[in-house]
Amino acid sequence: MTDTKRIAMWSGPRNLSTAMMRAFGARGDCACVDEPFYAHYLIRTGLPHPMREQVIASQPADWREVLPGLIHEPCGQPIQYQKHMVQHMLPGMDLDWTDTLANVFLIREPERVAASFAAKRGLPDPAELGFERQWEMFRQMAARGPAPLVIDSADIRCDPARALSALCEGIGIAYSEKMLSWSPGPHPEDGIWGAVWYDAVNRSTGFAGPEGPLPELEGDLARLADSLRPAYEAIAAHKLSFR
Repeated sequence: MTDTKRIAMWSGPRNLSTAMMRAFGARGDCACVDEPFYAHYLIRTGLPHPMREQVIASQPADWREVLPGLIHEPCGQPIQYQKHMVQHMLPGMDLDWTDTLANVFLIREPERVAASFAAKRGLPDPAELGFERQWEMFRQMAARGPAPLVIDSADIRCDPARALSALCEGIGIAYSEKMLSWSPGPHPEDGIWGAVWYDAVNRSTGFAGPEGPLPELEGDLARLADSLRPAYEAIAAHKLSFR
């Protein structure tokens, strides 16, 4: 379909990104793509992520080989949802190709991201969490115009129907109540790394309720979250307001 509406959702790790992929996949008119630059990222950085070799074997090694499927190759549906991690966009990977997409930035408070990531893999490097890169990419895309949409995971969890309705309106697609629920377990579009990272979303059938108070962090983890908050607050100033 040459007139496919292509949505690129840009997030850092330990956010609602997989749940959002579930929501769009549940519509019935949307093809989903899961982190298509992950293999390139692992090869370039050398990071020892879980299932590293399996991830690398599952995708093209060169990021340029991924682009046709994201910008013009038919996907069989009128909508395509692309789940992207901002930290995967390394120096030398230009953003020109995103001009044809509906770009959305999914954000979450750094204290929650840091605590969730540390529980999985220990204290992360700041670049792994993507806050500075997310803000940098937002500014680059906004300068090219139009400015991407920004939505906060806390707002989605507080009122999924209202948040997703506002998001769909901003993107220019019809909202569907089908986005509020999905079948549990792995889904065909999941990357091979879902066996490690998607345990919580695989147990879910919809969005969880509002999150509680921010986690109380200490030591290096607290200092990390504090260092990331300025970038979060900068991009959060542009988020959708619908309450």
